[in-house]
Amino acid sequence: MFTERTSIGMDVHARSVRAAAIDTVTGEVVSATVGPAVAAVVEWVRKVAEEHGPVATTYEAGPTGYGLVRALRAAGFGCEVAAPSKLLRPSGDRVKTDKRDALLLARLLRLDEITSVRVPTQAEEDARDLVRARDDLRRDLMATRHRLGKLLLRHGHVYDGGDAWTGKHDAWLRQITFTRPGTRTAFEQYYARATGLVTDRKRMDKQISALAADSEFTDLTHRLACLRGIDTLTAFALAVELGDWHRFTGSTIAAYLGLVPSEHSSGESKNRGAITKAGNPHARRLLIEAAWHHKAAYKPGKTMHDRWALAPAAAAERGDAGNRRLHQRWQVLSAHKKKHTVANTAIARELAGWCWSLAVMDT
Repeated sequence: MFTERTSIGMDVHARSVRAAAIDTVTGEVVSATVGPAVAAVVEWVRKVAEEHGPVATTYEAGPTGYGLVRALRAAGFGCEVAAPSKLLRPSGDRVKTDKRDALLLARLLRLDEITSVRVPTQAEEDARDLVRARDDLRRDLMATRHRLGKLLLRHGHVYDGGDAWTGKHDAWLRQITFTRPGTRTAFEQYYARATGLVTDRKRMDKQISALAADSEFTDLTHRLACLRGIDTLTAFALAVELGDWHRFTGSTIAAYLGLVPSEHSSGESKNRGAITKAGNPHARRLLIEAAWHHKAAYKPGKTMHDRWALAPAAAAERGDAGNRRLHQRWQVLSAHKKKHTVANTAIARELAGWCWSLAVMDT
């Protein structure tokens, strides 16, 4: 419940912050444009608090990150980071300005109509930056390899010696030469880029593995890795992407990750469509990829037993039960002739629940 005297809404941009404060006692509205420096915003909020009593603040989550909310909370002011997709905006409002946005946020805060996003800890944000940079590198490597492959295809070079991007394939690439200088330069550029990205990926994988083995996320990483398709890198990424797993339940985590069907129903009409794809896209992709591993027959091997050895016995037992259950679900969905993509999404939705059960279990 909103208890402070004054509510402050801020429309935060990279180079400026437009702020609006509403005094709930006098009804006075104070507006200002404050410099982008966090210290300047905190100082302005402090002046408003001196003149208009206790204040609470809010701004929309965005590319400017969480530095402002941390600074305001450290200074003793309440601050909520609003989820942009959950803001209630008048449907007939056709005028949008920074001033109006800030005032709307202040009013919604006063009415307790702000849906807050969770502010990650600095350790979580640091680890999240690392795993997301690794994911960007993965996509860059895939794109570079595709470009290199298409360049070779246009000039009649087709590799048929087995799997691509192996040591044997790399030796084949190094034997290719081009007489025309433009094509030769393009090939060398793509090859050097791909080789460099592989080296960078190995370096980042090593750093992530080190954090997974010795950090505040180690225990959670080991528990999540008890499930098939979730190796150390994937488990660590899921751990830092979702942060506090206790804010979910087994039924809400799939909705948070956008793995539930969209719906548009009214009266007796029920229409369900594709998954919502709401929430965290990085974690959703990891679960979709991990779900494919549960299609094959389940026979725990050395790799799986090694992961279980790092986790508590209760987590290993639950991971084994989850693996059996998810493979069984794959068989049922396949028997019903479901499309593999649809079945895999259903498995990923249930996999999210198993991950949650491992994350919050008492060990």
